[in-house]
Amino acid sequence: MKLTTIDELYKIYNLYPEITTDSRNCKSGSLFFALKGDNFNGNKFALSALESGSEYAIVDEPEFAVSEKILLVDNVLEALQELARMHRDNIKIPVFGITGTNGKTTTKELLKAVLDKKYNVLATEGNLNNHIGVPLTILKIRPEHEIAIIEMGANHPGEIEFLCSISKPDFGLITNVGKAHLEGFGSLEGVYQTKTELYKSLYDRGGKIFVFSGNEELIRRSPLERKDLVIYGDSQDAVLKGELKYANPFVEFCFSTPSQSCDVTSRLVGAYNLPNFLAAACVGAYFGVDLKDIAVALSEYEPSNKRSQFIKTENNSLILDAYNANPGSMGVALKNFVELDADNKTLILGDMRELGEDSQKEHKQIVDFIIENGFEDVYLIGEEFYKAATDKELNCYKNVSEFRESFENKGLKNRFILIKGSRGISLEKIIDML
Repeated sequence: MKLTTIDELYKIYNLYPEITTDSRNCKSGSLFFALKGDNFNGNKFALSALESGSEYAIVDEPEFAVSEKILLVDNVLEALQELARMHRDNIKIPVFGITGTNGKTTTKELLKAVLDKKYNVLATEGNLNNHIGVPLTILKIRPEHEIAIIEMGANHPGEIEFLCSISKPDFGLITNVGKAHLEGFGSLEGVYQTKTELYKSLYDRGGKIFVFSGNEELIRRSPLERKDLVIYGDSQDAVLKGELKYANPFVEFCFSTPSQSCDVTSRLVGAYNLPNFLAAACVGAYFGVDLKDIAVALSEYEPSNKRSQFIKTENNSLILDAYNANPGSMGVALKNFVELDADNKTLILGDMRELGEDSQKEHKQIVDFIIENGFEDVYLIGEEFYKAATDKELNCYKNVSEFRESFENKGLKNRFILIKGSRGISLEKIIDML
């Protein structure tokens, strides 16, 4: 059976633009891409995908190409990525790229909320921001869309450069750079070099770079001169200025352009979210969204993804920020919690994953911060915290199951609780006990 070329595949895609990689979710007229992983082989499900409704299935193992509706390619993942590149080359709308160590998903959601006030916007769903998620997002762009927002994540050098080669952003920003995925990057410098690959892509394409005035290192690393950047924050050259007014727990702030100012009372907790709000406001203003509409969008945004969420249970008040954690995000979350005016503060913290050789050092620094700031009601969950706090008078558990067993007949009441940890620790599994 002959191989299907990308040109041929793109013609088919234009007739059937619904893409799926899950044989259990094959809409009528969709294209099923038989991806492979360590523990699965999508090729085996090509026929069942057709039976479930897919118009064609794309495979890379000849033995499964048993129908004229099953198309053979050299490599399914690479075909998906090349198809996305070809589609991107045919897209005429602005594409906005977002990356960063912390805050990129929140910033993407805020930016979509703002731009939705004026445009038909397509944005990355959830955090589908990797070598599979980015091409899938690009391939969802339809003629009716006016702007696309593409979130890009990375855990090893060169990944942002690769994702930019697919998404080809015209505009973009890096939220911040911190210690994360050090197993893959090797050092903080490695993180900087990888994240700023977005800047190089934008520079090469003649695109616009947006940057927070407080990120002096990112400004320094930009290939553009400061005067050519779109700056937001509190500096004199910021095109959109912003100032925090209150954060106990919800963020209240004001932002302004030379001609107008607005106040926002948000539903997000954490003063560290101010740059994310200002990024969305600045980009919205750049694209001509009315400032009052921007303020409404930012005020109405409701977090629902375990990021900076405030939850009131029958027994306690919770700040749930347990989708991800690294030394930077853990540090600002703890500092913000220290500054909150609340009684009976309690910490439930989970391990920070993928820190490589620096893991114990970073966890011990968090333990030291907890002790230095006088937190008395502390619960640490995960092997790394367990090792880092063995000689301290803190409650430590190797996993969530141990924590649940310990609290089965006790529970916490009338507490103000910060829940923060890496996604792999699954801290959301303890919420029902709080």
